[in-house]
Amino acid sequence: MTQPQGWHRLKALLLSELAELVRINPSDRPWQMPFAAALATGLPLLVGAYFDHMEYGLISSLGGLTFLYLPNTPLYHRMVSLMACGFGMAACYALGVISHFFPPAMMLALSFTAILVSMVCRFYNLGPPGSLFFIMAASIGAYSPGEVLDVPLKVGLLTMGSLLACLIAFFYSVYILRQRPPGPVLPLPRPTFDFVVFDSVVIGLFVGASLALAQVLQLEKAYWVPVSCLAVMQGMSLRAAWTKQLHRVAGTGIGLLVSLGLLMLPLNNWSISAVMIVLAFVIETAVVRHYGFAAIFITPMTILLAEASTLGHGSSTALIEARFYDTVLGCLVGFAGAACLHSPRFREVAGSQLRRLIPSRAGR
Repeated sequence: MTQPQGWHRLKALLLSELAELVRINPSDRPWQMPFAAALATGLPLLVGAYFDHMEYGLISSLGGLTFLYLPNTPLYHRMVSLMACGFGMAACYALGVISHFFPPAMMLALSFTAILVSMVCRFYNLGPPGSLFFIMAASIGAYSPGEVLDVPLKVGLLTMGSLLACLIAFFYSVYILRQRPPGPVLPLPRPTFDFVVFDSVVIGLFVGASLALAQVLQLEKAYWVPVSCLAVMQGMSLRAAWTKQLHRVAGTGIGLLVSLGLLMLPLNNWSISAVMIVLAFVIETAVVRHYGFAAIFITPMTILLAEASTLGHGSSTALIEARFYDTVLGCLVGFAGAACLHSPRFREVAGSQLRRLIPSRAGR
C-alpha cells in the first residue's frame, strides 16, 4: 500500500467517524413526553426539598425513571408494562442495597441482576432503554450508605417513586392517546437460546467484571462503571457499540465540565430540584436525536442523583475526576464485551460450553 493510499483511507475513516458522531436522528417524540418524564423524576425531589429530606427525594426520583419504559401501545398494555417495570426497579434496587453491607458480594449481585434483567428484557422484547435503568438502580443502591434497618425505608421510597411515575404515565397516556393513535401490541418473538440466555450471561459477566476491576483499582463509589459497561454492550452491532462508546466518552467528558460548573454554584435543595427537572427534560428531548449530546446532560443528572445529598462534604474536582475514570473503565470493558458478543468464534466456543451447563429443557 502506497503512502497516499494509506493516507486517503485514514482520512476517509476519520471523516466517517466524524459523520457518525455528528449525525442527528429524526424524532417524532411529542414535547409532552419529556415534560411528563421531568415531572416523574422531579416531583419527588420537590417533596424532599419541602420536607428537608433531600436524600428521600433522590431515592424516589430514581424510581421515577420507570416512566421512561412507557411503550407506545394501547392504554391497558402501557400500564401493565409500566407497573411490571416498576416492580423490577424496586427489586433491582433492593438487591443492590442489600449487597452494600458485604462489598465482595457487590460483583455477584450486579452480575446476577444483569443476567436476570437482560433475560427478562429480551424475552419480553422490551425496547430502549432496555435493562439500563434497572442496572443503574442496583448499582446506585449498592453504593448507598446506610444501616440494615434502612433497607425497607429505601426500597419503599423507590417504590413510591415508581408508583408516582405510573400515575403520571396514566394521565399522560389518556391525553396523548387522544392526539395520536397507539401503536399495535406486537407478538413476542420466539425466544432463542443465543438471544435470551447466552447474550444475557455474557452481558452479566462483563458487567460484574467491570465492577470487580473497579474494586481492584480501588475506585471510590464506582456505581457508574457497570452502567457505562452495560450502555456500550447494548449496541445492536459492534459498530453500534463502538459509536455508542465514542458518544458516551465524548459526551461524558463535556458533561463533567458542565457538572463541575454546576457544583461550583451555591446549590440548595430547591435549586437542585429545579436543575434536575430541566436536565431530565433536555435529556428526553435529545436522546432520540443524538446520544452523545444527551450524554452531556445525563452526566450531571446522574451525579446529582447519586451525590446531591452529600454535596459540600468533599472536593468537586475529585468527584468529577472519579466519574471520568469510571466512564472510561466501563466503556473499555463494555466494548471488550461487545466484541465478544459479536464474535462468531467466541459465540461458538462459549455457547457450546454454556449449553452443557444448562438442562436441555431449560435451554430450548
